[in-house]
Amino acid sequence: MPKHTAASRLRLSGLCFLLQILTIILFAVFVRYSPESSPGLCSQQLNCSWRNQDSGFQHPRFRDVHLQALLGFGLLVAFLGRYGPGSVAVSILVVAFAIQWAVLIQGFLYFFLKGKIYVGAQSMVSADFCTAAVLISTGAVLGRVNPVQMLLLTLLGVTLFTLNEYILLGLMGVSDSGGSLTVHTFGAYFGLMVSWILHQPHMDKRKEQQDTGHRADVFAVVGTIYLWIFWPSFTSATTVHDNTEPWALLNTYFSLAASTLATFVLSPVLYEESTLRMVQIQDATLASAAVMGMAGEMLVTPFGALSAGFLAGLIPPLGFRFLTPFLSSRLKTQDTCGVHNIHGLPGILGALLGTLLTALATADAYGGRLELVFPLVAEGSRTATDQALCQLYGLPVTLLLAAFGGSLTGAVLKMKGLRSPPDTPYLENTVLWEVKLGVLVKKGFTGLRQLQGLDAASSAASRSSVWGG
Repeated sequence: MPKHTAASRLRLSGLCFLLQILTIILFAVFVRYSPESSPGLCSQQLNCSWRNQDSGFQHPRFRDVHLQALLGFGLLVAFLGRYGPGSVAVSILVVAFAIQWAVLIQGFLYFFLKGKIYVGAQSMVSADFCTAAVLISTGAVLGRVNPVQMLLLTLLGVTLFTLNEYILLGLMGVSDSGGSLTVHTFGAYFGLMVSWILHQPHMDKRKEQQDTGHRADVFAVVGTIYLWIFWPSFTSATTVHDNTEPWALLNTYFSLAASTLATFVLSPVLYEESTLRMVQIQDATLASAAVMGMAGEMLVTPFGALSAGFLAGLIPPLGFRFLTPFLSSRLKTQDTCGVHNIHGLPGILGALLGTLLTALATADAYGGRLELVFPLVAEGSRTATDQALCQLYGLPVTLLLAAFGGSLTGAVLKMKGLRSPPDTPYLENTVLWEVKLGVLVKKGFTGLRQLQGLDAASSAASRSSVWGG
């Protein structure tokens, strides 16, 4: 076993142990059940009417959001035949730690009362949203960072996501219930900045192993089905009250349908393949949800949701055809899963759409919903124009925090002792899982030796050992 592989194993084990012990101690000191989760705990000293009361966020909604974060995103990264099963494994690792850390970091800002963090269904939904943003970020660096680096990316990513969310939603009063800015835009550009900082010139000489095949398309099929089932619940999970939930559900469904058709319109024109790959439909599904994140609970109207979804569905094919090669060759930014095309640009489009709809909001059009979607406008503290400007200002704030946070995180991950040796053959394969002839076999850290001496073509055809070492 190479020395650097043994060291990687020990670092991973030690870091997982330390992080888990740390969270256990912090949970023991600060975390308690919320009064809404345990009615008997509610007393005169506790406010049982916190923002977005847990009574509207019980198990079914939490279940849908959690399944979306775990299965939807986890299976989606498996479309890369070379990284597939290891990508799912690293997604589970990220989810397992990100949820715990997000409960703590978000708890200190949103659910902290009399020295304790009170957790319930709503705090878990918020943690899942944070986890989704981190999973998006990992898509930009997948296959080029090792598990230790991925855990540190999660640690910093959760913290920075919460800071950005608090500035936008808490201080600026931005309405972004489905996360066009806080989840999709921040997650994408945070990950891209990390990728840019971690760029290694010698990696350009190696053909990127992003092969896809029948098994990978099967993963994409299952992941896409999960998206169609659970994206509407995900987008509407943090709407203020049930009164605004139907709009978010309907708008997301209409957007999903239109974006899928957009893929069938454009992809045959841009690519020579006779049939569409399931991965392309998967990309359109993600883009349609990103564009409806902010605007979902607003008065988009059904035809507006179809139009926005159709535009969002055009972005991934055009992006992969023209923007991704430019990012790689000119800007030296490798984007393994194409998060720029799938989350970043559609998220920006969603923020601009939300800004426009906010500027057009009137009490006559929204009726009683106005105070639910734009409470500051309803109470007279802001005009619709002022609220629209706040929505618009949220975009550069998010981009700046993502760029700064990504640069900081990339610098940390690039520190000596965390990086894999530059001469490591098949950097993305030196690790925990091996797929041989379509069968998943747990091989500890023996993947590197089994792959040495194989060229890229034979390696892709016979096996795929995954997770960066």
